[in-house]
Amino acid sequence: MAPSAVDEAAGQATATTTLIIKPWSRPAVTKESLDWADLPKIDLSRFDEPGGKQELAGQLYDAISRVGFWSVVNTGLDDARVLRQFSFGNTFFKEPLEEKRRFPCNFADGEYFGYRENSRWIGDTGVKENVEMLNIPKATPYYDVSVGRHKIVEENYAEIAAFHRDVWEKVVRKLYVLIAIVLELPENYLADAHAYDDKSDDHLRYMIYNVRSQDEWDRAQAYSKGGHTDFGSLTLLFSQNIAGLQIRTPEGQWKYVRPVDGGITCNAADTLSFLTKGFIKSTVHRVVTPPKDQINTARLGLLYFSRPGDLTPMRAVPSPLLERLGLLTDEDRDPNAVAVSGTEYVRARVKDVHLRTVLDKRAGTQFEFKGLKVNNHYE
Repeated sequence: MAPSAVDEAAGQATATTTLIIKPWSRPAVTKESLDWADLPKIDLSRFDEPGGKQELAGQLYDAISRVGFWSVVNTGLDDARVLRQFSFGNTFFKEPLEEKRRFPCNFADGEYFGYRENSRWIGDTGVKENVEMLNIPKATPYYDVSVGRHKIVEENYAEIAAFHRDVWEKVVRKLYVLIAIVLELPENYLADAHAYDDKSDDHLRYMIYNVRSQDEWDRAQAYSKGGHTDFGSLTLLFSQNIAGLQIRTPEGQWKYVRPVDGGITCNAADTLSFLTKGFIKSTVHRVVTPPKDQINTARLGLLYFSRPGDLTPMRAVPSPLLERLGLLTDEDRDPNAVAVSGTEYVRARVKDVHLRTVLDKRAGTQFEFKGLKVNNHYE
């Protein structure tokens, strides 16, 4: 197993004491020359200006229809709050394994809430995945009683819950409005389909790529290098400076995604692509070996995943743009056509990918669930 990137003794507390949250700061950016992707930058401070939404939607059009990745800045989320969430995550990953294992992800039912351990082997390489994560559901009454909370969440719940909802309101909702404008739908169409107070598998994620040796990285990547797409509708990645995230461009090249000062990297995912008959691109991406000047630093992550819920059928949206592009069929236009819900699809996909002890090679295959298909890109 790869060595842990965190000091297991730090941040611990007994059942009767309070966790000490040590401030976390971003590591230095790499000095290496990397091949960075040129991604659009959307300034959300212009959202409420006269004509601002329409102009931003125009800027977003190419990103969602061709690249699938972009960044947002001036979101209204103070960076001190963002760093505080990173600090919570950093503290959690220093906790004893016994505490982290108290509420594991229930992959047997396709649920992704709780702790995911770095326990899965990568083929026959003798190397395990180096990823750990803690997924925290939306701050709504349903999840307040149905999902267990680790100590870090229980002790800081008001702060985490407020941040969780503000990410949706200040960023996710606005992006859905802009995408709806692109699709020539009522502005709130997609926001309502992903409403925060509706039951869905949205989650805030603390994530860490633990330190590996160069040899471990080489063995792991020789086996699994083809990337993946995300399961839900939108993914938000808060800036953290350790290089490693790459996207496969429309031209088929792998390029690095640059950290954005004070910003968030965003990407579209599978269910949003389903809802738009492939007009919105769910882009293949991967995490590779960090640059040599960062390889001995853990890659701590803070992310938000927006997923359609129980009330959102995976049926093409009635978009005039999609109609003009010839993407809609008679079945798509039938409001009575049977369609699975967003939650059903996402949970089937989670179960397929994560309910396994070994990461196998699946390049050239597809995952299919009740008529919805997605390529398995990693190899």
